[in-house]
Amino acid sequence: MNKPIFIKLGGSMLTDKTSAERLVDQTLKQVVTDLSAWRQAHPTQPILLGHGGGSFGHYWAERYHTAQGIIDDQSWWGVARVADAMARLNRAVVGACLDAELPAIGIQPMASGFAKAGEIQQIGTQQIATLLAAGTIPVVYGDVLLDTVQGCTIASTERIFSALVSTLQPSRIILLGEQAVYDADPRQNAAAQPISLINRTNYATIIARLGGSHGVDVTGGMRNKVEAMWQLVQHAPQLEIWICGPQQLHSALSGQLNGPGTIIKLD
Repeated sequence: MNKPIFIKLGGSMLTDKTSAERLVDQTLKQVVTDLSAWRQAHPTQPILLGHGGGSFGHYWAERYHTAQGIIDDQSWWGVARVADAMARLNRAVVGACLDAELPAIGIQPMASGFAKAGEIQQIGTQQIATLLAAGTIPVVYGDVLLDTVQGCTIASTERIFSALVSTLQPSRIILLGEQAVYDADPRQNAAAQPISLINRTNYATIIARLGGSHGVDVTGGMRNKVEAMWQLVQHAPQLEIWICGPQQLHSALSGQLNGPGTIIKLD
């Protein structure tokens, strides 16, 4: 079997992160349509799909401080709200995939995994590997997990991908959402320029410049995502991380960006 490709549909792309639980339906439809067209031309390529929380999970996680664990008598309400919101968003993503003739199967992280002091200990690797081998497209997502130390924690899609890398050994992780990693916030600085490559020669300089995320994001925004992906390529030197906008999906899947985008790799 070919090595899988992991694809994350960013929450900032799928939803309006400035409004609670507002799905951007047209973007979702276009992305899964493009993915379906590519998959038809490459039917043997295993794909693991993931998506962020956007204004679904992040809204409730911020309201109840869910990332901090069980801290008061309202915390379990937060667990319930985050789990419900993310399951509904997952159903929307899976439904759009099925409409586009993609054999998608939703995987609830809380049901198959748990954490300890905020670190993922188990995340349903065997189930996902079986589904990939069968030619289906498992769809995971950032979710609340039960935590043996603090009661609960928030696991971003990137962290879930990271927990799966050593066993599933993907060749590439594609993070769709932001057009690229920029040297300044492009929403605030019109002179901001995309960074095409992050590797061991420039990582320290670039990470010092990065800020957070536009809208509510309890998983830490762009800086944390880049830090997490850098740690990942250090442990999996063969891996490449591609960060790009949805219009670049086809070229990223084919291994060649035809516009703005950032590749994170060790060398």
